[in-house]
Amino acid sequence: MTTVRAEGLSLRFGRTTALDGVSFALSDGVTGLLGPNGAGKTTLLRILATAIPADAGALHVLGNDPRGAAGRLAVRRRLGYLPQNQGFHPHFTAFEFVDYIAILKEIVAGRHEEVRRVLHAVGLDAQRGKKMKALSGGMRQRVGLAAALLGDPAVVILDEPTVGLDPEQRLRLRELVAHIGEGRTVLLSTHQTEDVASVCQRVIVLHQGRIRFDGEPSALAAIAEGRVWSAPSKVDGALAAWRTGGGDYHHIGVPPAGARPVEPSIEDGYLLLLDSSGVPA
Repeated sequence: MTTVRAEGLSLRFGRTTALDGVSFALSDGVTGLLGPNGAGKTTLLRILATAIPADAGALHVLGNDPRGAAGRLAVRRRLGYLPQNQGFHPHFTAFEFVDYIAILKEIVAGRHEEVRRVLHAVGLDAQRGKKMKALSGGMRQRVGLAAALLGDPAVVILDEPTVGLDPEQRLRLRELVAHIGEGRTVLLSTHQTEDVASVCQRVIVLHQGRIRFDGEPSALAAIAEGRVWSAPSKVDGALAAWRTGGGDYHHIGVPPAGARPVEPSIEDGYLLLLDSSGVPA
């Protein structure tokens, strides 16, 4: 079942085109949104979350058109949004922050029970009385995720939830995102190809305001098929090359004769896709 449908979304900020005719549809599961800085990812998420309107195009979320006040209200009641910069009040406890968001979302009946439910869902039962300033980065991200889950939304939008987290925190948050994506639509914006490989059934690559790829993560990796090789020393002319833990160099580009091919990763396909000399979109 399609939960989100975007058709030709465009938005300009002065002379800058942030989005240029973006179209896609989402259904249940986790979809990754990849793209470099300035690609338009956060702008797109803010439009989907009804924080800002598009200049052109159409958007329907759960059958509602957010261009009208009634449509926006209907979307917001069934959508959870974790922005990149939460703006936590440092003196709020975890419970108080989520409770504050619950008030803003107009949750009245059983509000405190709902706050406890979402904090439990993200594993923060023991931390709900701690002040935000005393929580680690990973814990604060969990608090933000709990706030996004208030009201059991059918669509959840997450903007860079793993940025700044250490490896263990990223792993735990990915586990939560994968669980949340069971039975609801999750759009996960990230710079981390590892996030996509770990939890996403689909990936959309946004570059310069346009969709350059939309498909399964394995298909993104396949773009680099035959364009990745390993060698004991760095080869000039490769698009990218780095020394691996095994001592050899991992290369992306046009392989020389006799090169030792390597199975491509999502990161390899992503780099080739965005390079002007790589595979065209």
